[in-house]
Amino acid sequence: MSASGPVGDLAGMLAGMAPKLDDRSWAFVLVEGEPSADAFAVIREEEGTTAILPYPAGDFARITLMVHSALDGVGLTAAVASVLAERGIACNVVAGFHHDHLFVPWERREEALEALASLSKASASGEAPSA
Repeated sequence: MSASGPVGDLAGMLAGMAPKLDDRSWAFVLVEGEPSADAFAVIREEEGTTAILPYPAGDFARITLMVHSALDGVGLTAAVASVLAERGIACNVVAGFHHDHLFVPWERREEALEALASLSKASASGEAPSA
């Protein structure tokens, strides 16, 4: 998290991503009633309630972008999704107040982490971000 507040410019968000891989696996689960207290996120839709839960046999890995990205920042999700899409890696994004969290297929987590680190490094060195 930035001591000076959220980062809103695309180059700054990309350069400061510092993607961090969570060592737990995760599952997107439809729940009835109140979700488990260990749910990372809960999404309530007309069709039902989804909880993102730590689950030993889960299909997803969570990568947190450690930059404190501004909620009104433009382009971070597009740039991240593009670099992963180029490699055929699915990505589900959940944004919090401080960070963006990417849920990628468990078996492709290391490849996704490397792709994001490369994107961040390229942006930090002044190369044009791919978006």
